Amino acid sequence: METWDISTLDVQPHNPAVLDSEQEGRAIVIHLPAGERLQEHQVHERAWLVVVNGAIEIEDSGGDSTTGGAGFLATFDPNERREVRATDDSRLLLLLSPWPGQGHPSQR
Repeated sequence: METWDISTLDVQPHNPAVLDSEQEGRAIVIHLPAGERLQEHQVHERAWLVVVNGAIEIEDSGGDSTTGGAGFLATFDPNERREVRATDDSRLLLLLSPWPGQGHPSQR
């Protein structure tokens, strides 16, 4: 068993921390300062995004947006496009499964 206290990890902006990476999935912690964005992007895997602390706004490719604070959970289909913006300094947990997903560059 491995454990982490996500709220206290030393994760720097622009330098996500991969906590675990197995064939079944990958867990990544991201520190996103207020006002900063994860520009519109997509991943090849199914993704779950959890706000550990702070607050974010997510905008989908159609322009619809939603906001959430600590405890907020969003899920995305493989290849679904979105943009994430921190409205407060935020700590995020990103779970991807399977790892790597079909079509990921590492599979080529």
